[in-house]
Amino acid sequence: MGLWSGYRRHVREGGFCQRVFIPRVRCRSCEVTHAMLPAFLLVGRLDAAETVGAVVGEVASGRVGVRPAAEQMAVPYTTARGWCRRFVARAPRVAMAFAALAVELGGKALAPVGDRRVWALEAMAEAWRVASGLPGWLALGVWRFVSAVSGGRLIAANTDSPWLIIGRRRFMPPVP
Repeated sequence: MGLWSGYRRHVREGGFCQRVFIPRVRCRSCEVTHAMLPAFLLVGRLDAAETVGAVVGEVASGRVGVRPAAEQMAVPYTTARGWCRRFVARAPRVAMAFAALAVELGGKALAPVGDRRVWALEAMAEAWRVASGLPGWLALGVWRFVSAVSGGRLIAANTDSPWLIIGRRRFMPPVP
């Protein structure tokens, strides 16, 4: 792999937009390029991972509705509603994958609970809790960790995400 140009994209955080540079790398043998998306971004989303995670976490846990969560994070209601709908649709798959990751890293096994959204949140929190004992992960926080592990595709339009592989270990196994 070698650096291969890049592009600029906008990121909204706290109601303000800024541009960031996303480097691309290219495989020298097959000539395929890949964007090196930082952990604070999600694929196809304007808002930072922490913003999306805060809204999704508040709504999925049942603490508040979409509209108050969107107002609190200074994002449009319709945008937040889309995030929540996408998360609900993917919750069982996300929950199984992060529960498997938690067990793989030495954490406790999480049984499915009644609400699939709550189970997904608990599985992500448990996986991050266990991974935070590994070097470098604690500083990321839960939502950057989730973004990094899912390749930024937690709520992306494409359901097939690239699983993060570290050495010989898969960091998030695919779920049938």
